[in-house]
Amino acid sequence: MSEPQCLTSLAEHERVEALRRFHEIRPLLEEGVPPAHIAQQLGVTVRTLQRWVRRYHTQGLSGLVRTPRADAGRRRLPPDLQRFIEGLALRIPPPSVASIHRRAADVARDRGWAVPSYDCVHDIVRALDPALVTLAHKGPKVYGAQFDLVVRREARAPNEVWQADHTPLDLWVRDDTGQPARPWLTVVLDDFSRAIAGYALSLQAPSALHTALALRQAIWRKSEAGWHVCGVHVSSDRPRGRAAAAVDSTLTVPP
Repeated sequence: MSEPQCLTSLAEHERVEALRRFHEIRPLLEEGVPPAHIAQQLGVTVRTLQRWVRRYHTQGLSGLVRTPRADAGRRRLPPDLQRFIEGLALRIPPPSVASIHRRAADVARDRGWAVPSYDCVHDIVRALDPALVTLAHKGPKVYGAQFDLVVRREARAPNEVWQADHTPLDLWVRDDTGQPARPWLTVVLDDFSRAIAGYALSLQAPSALHTALALRQAIWRKSEAGWHVCGVHVSSDRPRGRAAAAVDSTLTVPP
């Protein structure tokens, strides 16, 4: 028998539960109300009510706190039966939990095992790895789109990786026709140092030509004494085609 606990050692929710149960069994303790009547009101069995009373007499209010099961969180199923349930859940088309439960119950009876409850089967199905379920039910393409890691290459030295991007500036100017226009800024950034290697300004929408102009400036030495970033970046993830031809022609080094 466990030693009685002091109420002050209990958590707040445990003290609340102990007091609630005491008020539920108080008519039995002090007024002689029949146990069957109280059990019916509380929706518990008479045996459960009697256990609460015994624990109150031996341990006081702390004995009315719910005691966690030693096997809480563990399913008491044969490993083969659990694997069978998991295998059914991964089939195509996905069966319902009710169908899985019926099949598992049949197997359990044939093997002489305890028949698992519907809730137990439901918990096993729900605990399956979502990635595994997606792969089994929707195939590798959907799995890859949802769960494959996106690898980002990180530079280990200057000029190893450059990034180019466009953004509209938060200002308005007038174009050649006198109409208000918002300029676009194209920037080439060194991934390692985060230094700006080159840039281009335009009143036109971003294009491969603007990227090429920014790259051309990034490659050439700068006239500004404090702007040291330059170099030849030989690899690119840009697509081939007309856009690539525009970039190549702009970056061509004159003889």
